Amino acid sequence: MAPSAPITQDVLTIPRKDGESGDKINLVGLTRDAMRQILIEAGTPEKQAKMRVGQIWQWIYQWGVRDFDSMTNLSKALRAELTERCDIRVPEVVSKQVSEDGTRKYLVRINGGHEVEVVYIPEEDRGTLCVSSQVGCTLTCSFCHTGTQKLVRNLTAGEIVGQVMMARDDLGEWAERGATNEGKARLLSNIVLMGMGEPLYNFENVRDAMKIVMDPEGIQLGRRRITLSTSGVVPEIHRTAKEIGCLLAVSFHATDDETRNKLVPINKRWNIEALLDALREYPKASNSERITFEYVMLKGVNDSDEDAHRLVALLKGIPAKVNLIPFNEWPGSPYERSSNNRIHAFAKILMAAGYASPIRTPRGEDIMAACGQLKSATERARKSRAQIEAEAK
Repeated sequence: MAPSAPITQDVLTIPRKDGESGDKINLVGLTRDAMRQILIEAGTPEKQAKMRVGQIWQWIYQWGVRDFDSMTNLSKALRAELTERCDIRVPEVVSKQVSEDGTRKYLVRINGGHEVEVVYIPEEDRGTLCVSSQVGCTLTCSFCHTGTQKLVRNLTAGEIVGQVMMARDDLGEWAERGATNEGKARLLSNIVLMGMGEPLYNFENVRDAMKIVMDPEGIQLGRRRITLSTSGVVPEIHRTAKEIGCLLAVSFHATDDETRNKLVPINKRWNIEALLDALREYPKASNSERITFEYVMLKGVNDSDEDAHRLVALLKGIPAKVNLIPFNEWPGSPYERSSNNRIHAFAKILMAAGYASPIRTPRGEDIMAACGQLKSATERARKSRAQIEAEAK
């Protein structure tokens, strides 16, 4: 396993009460080993440090506590030292929009004043949080609104897990202090790494954040409750199986290299054959369930019967299901959504071949929170249709 990220990655400049500035370390997102080192540097005896980490971990990730003075099983001296040196900070909610269907879209501000979007989707049997891993995106997929925003930087592990904590704040889902929510239905029961950015281009921070989310003494979501979506960063797929072990989804969207090169430009680096070879090994490495193939339905581009039959042939030997995604249009997009009849005809071919192929119900379209529509408000200047079409070619 790769070494943990250095603890300095989450150092924030925080205004002090007297108006001066000082560097404080944000404990959110640190590994247990990194937090242990912080405590030792703060004067905690090495023999006690592991126990203290466990106590602080519960306060932060089970009970949602943000101030050290409330951590009553720590000594006053340690609480004072932690207050001086450290902070417990999650992304700041700049705005929240609620769709007619109950979907919530948050615009949150992170260190440096950058903004990302996070979406919570309530359903009858679950509540799914769509988490971002980068500010912007480097992939420029031509059908994706998020891809029209240039990559600014990777999010830290603290900024990624902080999105989960922010949503739990809004949902009021922290356990009471000294208790757990075991046995209670969870409002936030699933996480999908399908927000802004390519998670596998920020692997270490995504891994460390998801380990916190899965920690049995923390947020306590099982690995099968987490789905990581990639556009096909082939070298990191095996690492995902070994070091995270969550479910995998792939932004596939085309059945031939020529079309996929236009829709998902990363295909020029790792083509369909290379991607599928890596995916055939993924279930063996992680004992995972089926791989989800995400397929956005674009009128006259990738939605023919011939495309459906090619997809069936490509999936041979891979435990898979296909999520068919009606294209969510956005201003300036060069594409149109396939008709309902065409989508259902496509799905019928897949189902006849034995592949589950649910058609995703668009959620949050009225607040631009649907799949492929996320983009920071400060970066939402529209490109012309001609510009986007030229880039797609």
